[in-house]
Amino acid sequence: MHSHIKHYLDELKNHFDSIPSERKAVLAKIANYIGSKRNQGKPTNLVYICTHNSRRSHFGQICAKVASDYFEIENVNTYSGGTEATAFNINAISALQRIGFNVQKTVNTENPIYHVYHKDGDEPSVCFSKVYDHPQNPDSEFAAIMTCSDAEENCPFIPGVELRVGTTYDDPKEFDNTPLQDEKYDERCRQIALETLYAFSLIN
Repeated sequence: MHSHIKHYLDELKNHFDSIPSERKAVLAKIANYIGSKRNQGKPTNLVYICTHNSRRSHFGQICAKVASDYFEIENVNTYSGGTEATAFNINAISALQRIGFNVQKTVNTENPIYHVYHKDGDEPSVCFSKVYDHPQNPDSEFAAIMTCSDAEENCPFIPGVELRVGTTYDDPKEFDNTPLQDEKYDERCRQIALETLYAFSLIN
């Protein structure tokens, strides 16, 4: 794992106490799901869902992959999707790069495909905007983690889901093109990373 990212995660572990108890209860459901799949010898599929699949859901997808590696939880597959497709937002990408992620654009279109690496020689997180039932995502035996309230309200039914939980986060998009833009994207990424890391820390 890249040293800057490991240092980032090491520091986050010191702040688990800052997570409100009601959030911890929701995150424990994710941990229990992963633990149950692990005990059954089955892969864990986590799909992070937000309206445009452009910011928060990608943070969730990437942070879950990194957290599984950090805690050595094997056979965890992470995905993301939305209720509509747009593009992986450049401000979200920049926030990841500031942490130390290596982000490579592989297809240069209106909706580019990015490979996001947290360590050398490993399979990257493949990130592009798509609807939650895109063929790249699993269609059964997965947990849906709703990262925004709009997606939570607009997805009353998700076929194939085994667990659905809402870990909604404020949208950093509100600060696009303002002096607070980078600070708020970093803040949101950090919150999602912190809570995802906490959930994986509960698995034993």
